[in-house]
Amino acid sequence: MIATRAATRAAALILEQHLVCRQRFAALTRQARDLFQRRDWPARQQLSAERLDLYGATVAETLGRLRALLGDRLAERPAWTSIRAACARLIADREDRELAETFHNSITRRVFETHGVDPSVEFVLPAPDPGPPPPGAAAAPGLTSLFLRRAGLADLIADLMHEVDWDIGYLHAGEDAELAAAALQAQLPGLEVQSVEMARPVFFRAKGAYLVGRLLATPGAGGPAERRPLLLALVNRSGRVEIDAVLASEDEVSIVFSFARSYFFVDLPRPAEMVQFLRALMPRKPVAELYSALGFDKHGKTELYRSLMGHLATRTDRFEIAPGQRGMVMSVFTLPGFDIVFKVLRDRFDDPKTVTHREVMDKYRLVFRHDRAGRLADVQQFEHLEFERARFTDDLLRELLATASERVRIEGDRVVLSHLYTERRLRPLDMYLKEVDGAAARDAVLDYGQVMRDLAAANIFPGDMLLKNFGVSRHGRLIFYDYDELCALTDCRFRELPPPTSDLEETAGEPWFYVGPRDIFPEEFRSFLGLADDLRRLFLEAHGELLGTAFWRGLQERHRRGEVVDIYPYRAAHRLRPERSGT
Repeated sequence: MIATRAATRAAALILEQHLVCRQRFAALTRQARDLFQRRDWPARQQLSAERLDLYGATVAETLGRLRALLGDRLAERPAWTSIRAACARLIADREDRELAETFHNSITRRVFETHGVDPSVEFVLPAPDPGPPPPGAAAAPGLTSLFLRRAGLADLIADLMHEVDWDIGYLHAGEDAELAAAALQAQLPGLEVQSVEMARPVFFRAKGAYLVGRLLATPGAGGPAERRPLLLALVNRSGRVEIDAVLASEDEVSIVFSFARSYFFVDLPRPAEMVQFLRALMPRKPVAELYSALGFDKHGKTELYRSLMGHLATRTDRFEIAPGQRGMVMSVFTLPGFDIVFKVLRDRFDDPKTVTHREVMDKYRLVFRHDRAGRLADVQQFEHLEFERARFTDDLLRELLATASERVRIEGDRVVLSHLYTERRLRPLDMYLKEVDGAAARDAVLDYGQVMRDLAAANIFPGDMLLKNFGVSRHGRLIFYDYDELCALTDCRFRELPPPTSDLEETAGEPWFYVGPRDIFPEEFRSFLGLADDLRRLFLEAHGELLGTAFWRGLQERHRRGEVVDIYPYRAAHRLRPERSGT
């Protein structure tokens, strides 16, 4: 058994490294403000990648220091029981206790490769979840500022704008306040805004900055007051700040915080307080996603796992094969009452797939580190999970053991999964189009083309454009979720199909010309559409340029010049000046 003094030293080292990670994270986060004001978008992208890599690098550094401190005792489970107890004492009163627990667990899981969870060495049970705060619940002291309406709505908007002390100022503050007030009032028919409570930290992501809060409004004819989210989207096109959009509904704000978008840069000493505030604005948004959206994706993973365990403890539904077409690369299953899909790499990939397991895993890592543009589902990677065998349907177990036996095995009454990915559950587009009416189908087809445009703007080419690889969110937005053929747009070679020179070439079943591994022929996209005639015509009318090389080559050239293309996380209808864009 490890001595109490040694256990305390090890626990202190873990806490010290957690603090180092938090300090480095905060320092990187604070750089986003300066980069936004300087319009240094390439540096902003590099900053994002650096911050994403920070946690894993700190865990590795911590393991090295613990190895030097503990020697052979590093791998002794009784030693870690003592270390966990010492760590619990050290972090008991910390305001970021939940993050410190996750950091400790990251260390132990690297040491032991624990199957399931081990309460003797890990922090397992979270504090009881009180649920979203009730309407009107006060935010944590110091987290928000309250603005009372003293005159016109434009004056109130101006007060919100000037709460942030920009070094570069606003380009046209008065005009912005008037336009924003008109846009806000249009979204609140019959209501009069009385006050706004705004979070003090500014949210930065990509080329935008966001002021996030909630408003209190009363009906003109009397009645109970209503609370609504409020988001002011800011841009810097010319060296000074402008309001680009105003959002005042839960759905629209939730889309800005989507699981398909990159993480925010927001300076937060106590992240749990902001999570609770955001839950009041978006009560349907899972806690795990809110932590991830704020940049604390490792704790988001912890919250996701705990919510899964809580679901299994209180419900009786069973894991089952996911609806839709079977994948060639992944075996996919779901838990009907839980809004997540689980994806396990198959042992062998069906023809015509030629990628390797390592290449597929690299694609998923690319998605994690890249700007997801609101169109790529966020992914969490889990290792060494363990569930009761009885929670799996017989059909699913047979499929997993037949197709993914290298990563799935049965041990007694338990099913052990050595590796899997999780994503938010979406309705596959091919199934969705068979289920919805004409208007919803048309909207989905138009957004299908917009997905390709948005991904191209983020320097991503999806590769496999079959409808089954796109899913529809509860907001009706399309998300791409099949990453095994995804690549950088600039790595592709877009070509026109050579015209046949003979009848033999024209009727050939295979290309009569050389096709390189990165060659893409946009004319062939038509064959992937799989749309009914009316929907196909609609797609071609709106997005016909996607079937030519000019669109793709043009974006490639912009990316090669180092340009960061605008991608807005809200509808054009909400932009105050939709005609203005640019970098």
